Parts: sequence; structure tokens; C-alpha cells
Amino acid sequence: MEEQNTNQSQPSNKLPERKSNKNRIIVIILSLIVIAQAIKIYLDHQENTKQENQLLNTEEELATTMQKLTDISAELDEKIAEIEALGGNVEELQKAKAEVEAELNRTRKRDRQAIADLRDKVEGFQELLKLKDEEIVKLKDLNKELLTENTSLKTEKNVLSSTIKEINESKEELESKVAIASQLKAENFQILAVNQRGKEREMPAKSRQVDKIKVSFNIAENNVAPIEGKDILIRIVDQKGQVIFDVSKGSGTFMYNNKEEFYTANQEILFDNSKQRLTFEYTKGSEYEEGLYTLEVYTDDYKMGSSKFEIK
Repeated sequence: MEEQNTNQSQPSNKLPERKSNKNRIIVIILSLIVIAQAIKIYLDHQENTKQENQLLNTEEELATTMQKLTDISAELDEKIAEIEALGGNVEELQKAKAEVEAELNRTRKRDRQAIADLRDKVEGFQELLKLKDEEIVKLKDLNKELLTENTSLKTEKNVLSSTIKEINESKEELESKVAIASQLKAENFQILAVNQRGKEREMPAKSRQVDKIKVSFNIAENNVAPIEGKDILIRIVDQKGQVIFDVSKGSGTFMYNNKEEFYTANQEILFDNSKQRLTFEYTKGSEYEEGLYTLEVYTDDYKMGSSKFEIK
């Protein structure tokens, strides 16, 4: 009887033990979930903090730059009034003032690249103000001489005229340099001969192997040139100095050095300062004569570059 009672009591001991194990597993799972949630919350917090810091830095940079622009605007007003009183030319300062006001009136939300570009503009305005300080000093000196030396009024007037002329000449010289610096350049020329089956080969090539000429080149990087549309022209000039052209295939004329010239082919593009690569293909329709040919590239009435190729 005792042995039977012992056997009957064994299931009741195992039941709490199984229940206890099940509870431990539940506790462990819940603990892992809590830990995972805590890690996620921590990582999200770190990412949010990083983004907030970046946003704060960007906003601080923008606020600092905008404050500089505000200061420059006030200083421009002072310079305009002072130079006008001294009889100087304020057209350049008024233009700069309009640009500053336009920037101040723009939306205050800008990305880091836009802020960097704005800082570059601020530096340019600051440099302009420095130059105008020098001009004011010169104008003050000249006005002082005109007021204190009446006996040499005519001479000083000539000096003033000479100084203004020099300033205008310097401005014209600067504008000329900027215009030259903004001219585009063609580089990395590749000229291929394409036969009737479409097979391409490097020059020189035999005349019978040339059904059409394929020309490609890059437009060199130029941070001075504005982003704008351009009409790119190419001229293929033979050994006799004659331009290869056919109006029915898109050839035409343009003005160069005040003279009307023929071009072989053209292509309208948007210059975006990305070192973009252009490709031209021209089918002459007749066999090329043997000799050395010149490829010339033009836009806006100036030459961008040239290269040579030979047909045997």
C-alpha cells in the first residue's frame, strides 16, 4: 500500500516543476524582448541625436552666414552713400546690394552645399568691400586736394579724370579676363573611321575604309563659365584648307572674327560643368582624299580646341 501511494504522488511533483520551467522560458523571452527594445530605442536615440546635431550645425552655419550678409548689406549702404558723396561710381555696389537683398529674402531652408555656395558669395562681397575701401581712400585724397589746392584745380581735375579712366580701364580689363577665363575648352579628342559595316578603327585609316567619321571629346571643367545652353560646332578641314560641309546633312555657317565661315556639324547642349563628353558622326557621301585633316571645335564665336587626323 505504501508503495502504491508513493507512485501516485509522483505526478503531482512533476507538474509544478514543468510549470516552473515554462515560467522561466517566458521570463527569458520577455527579457530578450525588453533588451532588444532597449537596444533599438538606444540606437534610434543615437541616430536622432546625430541628425539633430547635423541639423543644428547646418542651421548655425546658415544663421552665421545670413548674419554676415545682413552686416554686408548695411556696409554696402554706407559705401554707396559715401562714394556717391565723393562723386564716385556706385553701379557695381548697387548691383551687389541687390544680390545681397535677394539672398536675404530667399527661404531660410538650405542644404549644406547651398550654404557653402552662399559662403563663397559672402567672401566675394567682402572682397568687393575691401576694394571699395581702397577706392574711397583714393577718392577722399583726390577730393581733399581739390578743396585745399584751388590754384592747381585744373591739374587735379586731370588727375581725377586719369584715375577714373584707370579704374574704368581696370574694370574693362577684369571683365575681359573673366570673359576669357569663362571660355570652354575641348579635350581628350578621339577621331575614328567607321566603315559601311559600322566597324570603327583608329586614325590613320585608308580612304576606302571611311564611310563616316566619328568624333568625340570632353568639355573641360570650368568653374568660371555659367551653366547655360551652348551651340557646339565642329569643322573638318581638308589639306587644301577647304571645310567639308553639306547643308542637306546639317552643315551651315557662323560668324568667326567678323567673317562668315562654314561648319561641318553642330550640336546644341546644356553646359553643366560635368566634363560631359560629346560625340559627332558625319557621313560625307563620297570618298575622302588622302592627306592630313584638321578637326576644329567652336562655340560663341571662339575656338574651343582642335586635333588632326590622317587618311591614307
